[in-house]
Amino acid sequence: MASSSSSSHLLGTAATALAVPAAVYLLAKLHSNRTARRRRRKLLPATTERVLILGASSGVGHALAKRYAQRGARVCVVGRRKDKIQALEEECIAVAAAAAAAADAASGGAGAGAGAGAGAGAGAGAGAGPSCLGQVADITVVEDLVRVREAIDRAWGGLDTIHVVAGVSALQPLMALAGVGVGVAGSEGDGESERESGRDASGEGIQTAVDIAGRAVQGNFTGPLVAALTFIPMLERTSRSPSILLVSSLAALIPAPTRALYAATKAASLLLYQALAIEHRRVAFTFMIPSTIEGSFRASAVDAGPVREADPNKQGLKTGWVADRCVAAVDGGEKGNVVVPWWPNALGHHLYYFWPSFVEAKAARKYNFD
Repeated sequence: MASSSSSSHLLGTAATALAVPAAVYLLAKLHSNRTARRRRRKLLPATTERVLILGASSGVGHALAKRYAQRGARVCVVGRRKDKIQALEEECIAVAAAAAAAADAASGGAGAGAGAGAGAGAGAGAGAGPSCLGQVADITVVEDLVRVREAIDRAWGGLDTIHVVAGVSALQPLMALAGVGVGVAGSEGDGESERESGRDASGEGIQTAVDIAGRAVQGNFTGPLVAALTFIPMLERTSRSPSILLVSSLAALIPAPTRALYAATKAASLLLYQALAIEHRRVAFTFMIPSTIEGSFRASAVDAGPVREADPNKQGLKTGWVADRCVAAVDGGEKGNVVVPWWPNALGHHLYYFWPSFVEAKAARKYNFD
């Protein structure tokens, strides 16, 4: 009873200690975002913005492309699946044409020529070049991204905004990848299985885990690294208001069971971009840190295994909502970590510093790892 009372008192003290600075922070951020949004729109009207979306085949990246096309920006969509990228390119061109036609009608038809050009892929808004570029590429392959950069340079002469959305997932406990521990088929439920789960990993099992880890590193760290090396110089050289948004994950800030590889590789790319934000001060770096998002992202898992938490398509954030939040963050010049939803996830990150056992227990419960 005393222990329960002590825990409740500690949680209340922690919440009180964080409440005042959090309120001050939110008010200051709101004012800063409004100022930054006005400044960026003055320098860079929506219809002249040149946007690159890395990882646009599905999910948040797919939704982002349509958001930008709707408001007349020029959009380059990149993904590995040719059929998906070709279909999205056509859809964005159609969306841009419809938006231009609606704007023309509202203004009395003064811009009919521009609208027709956008629909044919010949121009978008006030800018020259096609309204949408579809590029089939793997962001972990240097030659692919150099080819994308050359296509953008030919079409638009540069970039203003980059969204790095591509990534892979990993679903199993780390030891399971080596064939031992919780998560291995038959390792739970009876005494014999429990004895098996306590055995040492074989050399072959360890190598299998290392190979799987390499694929996670490739997708979640090497890809963002290649993207930064390929596009940051162009962004700095050609934009009046350069911005980069990295879609990371709450797992990069708060540890989670069955997500060891995913969390480690997402944290690595997050820290990489945070360091780049200091090295390239003229570029506005935004780090979107969402909790679980709906959709088929888990189909990209580099390992195999069951999803332990609640169905993300029922409990996860909506892809459209996350895409809208990404656009608003870039428009508003929100720099640094943008945790969504802010409550209670931001609190959990800070709470881990002085009450890790509480956060670990909550994470274990979320992923049914008790």
